[in-house]
Amino acid sequence: MRKYLYVLLAAGLLLGACSEEADGAQEEAVDEKEQQNESAENVEKDGEAEAEEYTGVYPLTGLGTNDQTDRRMVAVMINNHAKARPQSGLTDADMVFEILAEGNITRLLAIYQSELPEKIGPVRSAREYYFELAENYGALYIYHGAAGFINEMIANRGIEHLDGAMYDNNGILFKRENFRQAPHNSYLLTEGVDPAAERKGYELQADYEPLPFLSEKEAGELNGEAVSHAEITYGKNPMEIVEFEYDTGTETYKRYNDREQTVERETGEPVEVENVFIVEADHQVIDDQGRRAVDLASGGDAYLLQKGTVQPLEWENRDGRILPVKDGNPAGFVPGSTWINVVPADPGISNSVHLSH
Repeated sequence: MRKYLYVLLAAGLLLGACSEEADGAQEEAVDEKEQQNESAENVEKDGEAEAEEYTGVYPLTGLGTNDQTDRRMVAVMINNHAKARPQSGLTDADMVFEILAEGNITRLLAIYQSELPEKIGPVRSAREYYFELAENYGALYIYHGAAGFINEMIANRGIEHLDGAMYDNNGILFKRENFRQAPHNSYLLTEGVDPAAERKGYELQADYEPLPFLSEKEAGELNGEAVSHAEITYGKNPMEIVEFEYDTGTETYKRYNDREQTVERETGEPVEVENVFIVEADHQVIDDQGRRAVDLASGGDAYLLQKGTVQPLEWENRDGRILPVKDGNPAGFVPGSTWINVVPADPGISNSVHLSH
């Protein structure tokens, strides 16, 4: 009998031990599951915190992003001579200003902030109204060469800049390509921009107030006149024409120069923009080389093309930025990229621009 009790006691102890072992294994499994859930929750919370920290909009496009939006703008002088087309890097520009240089040929100031392509160009020389725009937008101004008095202006006014003439064909910041002839072959290599700017003591980050943008609802309720094509005549002898054609599929405007579509040289990708802003400004020839002074401060008449419509309104320079204004209030841009064409007040916007369905 005693032997039987010992057997029962041993069996009980064994069952208890097995039960404790099973309970312990189950507890460890639960603990592990809870730790996994806690870890997943922490990762999710960290992701949410990171998203909250960086959620914002790019100041020149109004497009939302979870990336930081404080990259300093870079404004690059781009050659628009027939021998310089097609160019490189225009599809990544947030905003492009197109203004006459000498004669009837325009030059481009492309401003980059949300994206920066590897190569931009061909790059050309500086002009006063271009570097003033770059400074007013808070951008680092990049060009290749300038007349002596222009370089003096840039130095005296403290314009933060990188001049390709100082880095000509160094293969780090600028490169002369062999598929074109000078002065149409100087290209900016953007990987070298930050190191060059740092060496000059320039800031690489900046806080920008976003341009005024329309909400999705407002963009869908535009009341302008339906217009699908805009033709801007900069010169008739020789003929210099810029066109924008609205694409209903992409809801963007494709650009043409002298009847040829504007595309990326390397890829053939077309330039497409959401806003075409055409403004009228006083132009004056200031020397025997045909250089101009352009009044980008006084405001004037303008056309704003968006979503296949046009609004006749005015433009104003507000805190250095060229904005569409209607009834005294800023008219918002559609989120996306913008091309701003400046035309001479003589003969005027109504004579220089032809709009059609």
